Amino acid sequence: MEQIDLPDNENRPPSKSALKRQMEELQQLGKEMVALPKEKLKRLDLPENLRTAIETAQRLQNARSGLRRQLQYIGRLMRDIDAQPVAHQMRNWEAHHTEENARFHELERWRDRLLTDENSLQAFLQLYPAADIQALRTLIRNAHKESEAQRPPKSTRALFKLLREISEASPNADD
Repeated sequence: MEQIDLPDNENRPPSKSALKRQMEELQQLGKEMVALPKEKLKRLDLPENLRTAIETAQRLQNARSGLRRQLQYIGRLMRDIDAQPVAHQMRNWEAHHTEENARFHELERWRDRLLTDENSLQAFLQLYPAADIQALRTLIRNAHKESEAQRPPKSTRALFKLLREISEASPNADD
């Protein structure tokens, strides 16, 4: 049987489907940039025409077809830039945001445990030995009194704030 030489894939241009996927990815990245707050958008290294297009899209949030066309235009403009650094920065911000949310939820769970379980204070103090036990006990006691009297949860909020300060000041703040 005769062997047929096929051309290398490296010499072929990308397929139409591959190009379409790349354009859709750029358009999705553009959509994520449109959702950014203005302060974060300013920190991205973008050409002026792309920044203007994104700001225009932010103003078109209520015009569906206009926004769709603007996002396509942003995707087209992004073909001319190296989108990797922009995508990398966006993923870093997203990861930081996710970590902050996880930390916030962990502190909320600690606050709830401290208010419902008397033994949880000892467990918290084992994790954070430098914590001010007197301030914690006072806030827990005041939170219970406020709850029984059906008053606003001022001490509960103060307890959360104290827990956040303790966790930020602790050398093992990733727990």
